[in-house]
Amino acid sequence: MGIAEALGRPLVRIGDLAEKENLPLKFLEQIFVQLKDAGYIQSKRGKQGGYFLALPASDIHFGDLIRLVDGPLAPIPCLSRTAYERCSCPDEAHCGLHALMAGVSRAVTDILDRVTLADTVKKTLRKIRRNAVTVPFVKMVSRRLPKKPARAVVKKKSAPSGKSGSRRKASSVPPPKNRPKSGSNRKQMR
Repeated sequence: MGIAEALGRPLVRIGDLAEKENLPLKFLEQIFVQLKDAGYIQSKRGKQGGYFLALPASDIHFGDLIRLVDGPLAPIPCLSRTAYERCSCPDEAHCGLHALMAGVSRAVTDILDRVTLADTVKKTLRKIRRNAVTVPFVKMVSRRLPKKPARAVVKKKSAPSGKSGSRRKASSVPPPKNRPKSGSNRKQMR
């Protein structure tokens, strides 16, 4: 969804995403319910509807998403801040495994809490462009969008200039720009 938004196509259909990513639709629906309830995504109903990000990609941190969908980031329960469980070792303060996993947990948590969806989208698109590969679901997203209207040709009559049959050349009128609304304007779309 972040890539789609960065490419100017913010609406993504869940069925298309499930098909392209080879994920069970029911599984993806459960995740989308969690993301929607937590305020990360919104949906638009109708034939041209789909899901879109409710927050700027720069405000979505991976640590928060993983905690929401998968639970605690801690590799062992005795390190979890949100789902702590005492382990079988008699002295956590002096346990070598606890100390090792605490370092692993800190490193993973620091990275996931620092990296945003915008960071990852930027890096992904940079690599895709550098290697000249097709963006994974551009076809999926673009086939659902209406075609751009053809440029209208408007003939204007000119004022009589003394020459018979004199007319100005037809001018092209550009089509209206259909830009997706972003940021706080999205909430007004509801």
